[in-house]
Amino acid sequence: MPNNKSTQLWDESDQEKHFQDFKLQFHQQSGPHCVSTCLAMLTGQSPAFFQGKMNTQNPVSWSNVLQPFGMKLAYCPTDIRKLMWYQDELLEINDLFLLCYYISSDPEVLLRDPDDEGWICGSHVVILHQKEILDPGGIGAIAAAKHSCWEHHTKRIFRILPVGHKRGL
Repeated sequence: MPNNKSTQLWDESDQEKHFQDFKLQFHQQSGPHCVSTCLAMLTGQSPAFFQGKMNTQNPVSWSNVLQPFGMKLAYCPTDIRKLMWYQDELLEINDLFLLCYYISSDPEVLLRDPDDEGWICGSHVVILHQKEILDPGGIGAIAAAKHSCWEHHTKRIFRILPVGHKRGL
C-alpha cells in the first residue's frame, strides 16, 4: 500500500445524517470553559454540570459524559494543518461536529516544547452543526463560512454520533 498523504474525515460508505433536526441552545462561555460549555449546548445542561466530570484534555472523558444524553464522539483523522483544509468536507457531510483548534496562528509556537507545567498554547472548541458554528467564546451562532476558526491549526475534530453507532470513543 502506498504512503497516503491524507485521508477523508469520514468514510464515504457511512453518509447517514444523525442530527439534522437537532436544536442547540447557545451558552456563553464564562472563564476557560469552552469544552464544558460546548457539552452543555449539546445536552441542554449547564456548563457547571460537566465541570469536574471530565478532563478538558481527554476527549474520551467528553464522550463518556455525553453518553447518558444519547451521544458520543468519534475521532476524525486529522493533522495540524489549518481547519480550512477540512472545511469543504465538513460542510459536505453536513452534520454535527466539535472543531478543536489552537488559538495561536504562529507555527513556531505550536512546535515548541512545553513549559515546565506542560503548557504549549491555548486552544478552543466550537460546534459545527450543518452550516452554522456555535462559538461559546462570545460570538454565538454564525454562518460557518464566516467564522475565523478556519484560519487556525487543527487540534482535533470529532463527529458527534448517536451512542449506539458502531464508531466512536
